[in-house]
Amino acid sequence: MKILEFLNQKALTVNLSSQDKKEVIEELVDLLIKAGEALDRSALVKALIEREELGSTGIGQGIAIPHAKSEKVKKLTGAVGISKKGVDFDALDGEPVYIFFLLIAPQGSSGPHLKALARISRLLKNKSFCSALRKAKDEKELLKIIVEEDRSEESQQ
Repeated sequence: MKILEFLNQKALTVNLSSQDKKEVIEELVDLLIKAGEALDRSALVKALIEREELGSTGIGQGIAIPHAKSEKVKKLTGAVGISKKGVDFDALDGEPVYIFFLLIAPQGSSGPHLKALARISRLLKNKSFCSALRKAKDEKELLKIIVEEDRSEESQQ
């Protein structure tokens, strides 16, 4: 599965301004709304916060993958945000988070949801990829880095 199969290319930012977990989630959901992927901000934020209450999606090494299911989206969709300062996201290693991949899936779509989470997790184990994401100067460069990584993954298969 390619990242671009579910990532909305208009739902990217290299300038997350949020200072805490809830603000990051709200800011990323706002990107999806602005990109036309979602309509009900409060329902999506609520679903994502409830998922966070089960256990932080801050997986460590400066990375978080907030995700949830909601009937408020029609298809698997995602957003990417980069924080230059880092955010306390209750990550497993206690370190600040800089890279956020947000994922929202329709209620009945466990297969695609899990495939997307696995793909993102594999991708973010690549330290040079993560470093490039953090250094991206703008959204265009961020997207280019993701597109190139999708292509290189495809050529390896």
